Amino acid sequence: MPVKIRLQRRGKKGNPFYHIIIADGRAPRDGKFIEKIGTYDPVCNPAKIELDMNKAIQWLQNGAQPTDTARSILSVKGVMLKDHLLKGVKKGALTEEQAEAKFQTWLAEKENKKLQKIKDQDLKLKDENKKRLETETKIKEDIAAKIAKKKAKELEDQRAKEGDVAAEEATKQEETPEKEEAPVQEETAAKEEIPAKEETPKQAETTEKKEKPEGEKKETEIETKEEKTAE
Repeated sequence: MPVKIRLQRRGKKGNPFYHIIIADGRAPRDGKFIEKIGTYDPVCNPAKIELDMNKAIQWLQNGAQPTDTARSILSVKGVMLKDHLLKGVKKGALTEEQAEAKFQTWLAEKENKKLQKIKDQDLKLKDENKKRLETETKIKEDIAAKIAKKKAKELEDQRAKEGDVAAEEATKQEETPEKEEAPVQEETAAKEEIPAKEETPKQAETTEKKEKPEGEKKETEIETKEEKTAE
């Protein structure tokens, strides 16, 4: 089988890291390899690729077959384009200067795209942070408005309650004197309206007896004693 340009996994679980290697097609994925020509870190954004371009082109010209993932990585770094241009130079379709100029133009465009992508990502991140901050401030304002509204309602209810209590106390103070004065007035009016009672005979006698002088009392006592002895 031909020699392969492929990836060999390294790194921890959940944090992959790859070596770009030249290995025999019959060798296992993480087994022995002939040569290491670069590294690939997919965790970074954008992905970080380090590659020895000259060695990669040399192995391609010697017949090494890249895997699909390795081909994508080589295309990103311009290895496949440069290999194609060098084949055109060998066929006489292009000069080396023309091939190099085309390759440098492609590299400049690629670098500009990369920078633009990084810039767009930064702008997107800033916009997301700005929107998130606006959302948080809006939520905080809504919560503060609800709390202020609740406090205002509670204060209004408390004031209304205090006003009702004050009104009840005022009405009680106004009602209590009238209640106290009314029975007195009725009693005085009833006393004035009640006529004087006529004196009965017994009461008249008792009053007469009370009015008699002490001398008369003594005479009456003597008379009663004499009457008893005569009997």
